[in-house]
Amino acid sequence: MILFRPIGEKEKVLIEAADFMKFPPRLPEQPIFYPVCNYEYAYEIAEKWNKYDLASGLHGYVTKFEIDDRYISKFEAHIVGSSYHEEYWIPADELENFNNHIIGKIIIVAEIN
Repeated sequence: MILFRPIGEKEKVLIEAADFMKFPPRLPEQPIFYPVCNYEYAYEIAEKWNKYDLASGLHGYVTKFEIDDRYISKFEAHIVGSSYHEEYWIPADELENFNNHIIGKIIIVAEIN
């Protein structure tokens, strides 16, 4: 399955440091990791949130990656707004295992200044 993840500058630096192979651990106040199911939704978040968020470095990006279908099927997709606002809720303590099921590299497909 192809998934997307909106990120900010600080998270981008950590992903680069991991050779685009994994997402960084969540912060204590972030109990859930939210990959999204489509580019449009990821771009919307990056543009409306990351671009204006000081903690995100005032910069937004959209990443794209492939995850093992069998693994992601353990989780339920959630619609959290419009019909295209579809995302997975991965518990923070599951993120390392999630990263182990990424196929290939995480790719940056958009940059929002």
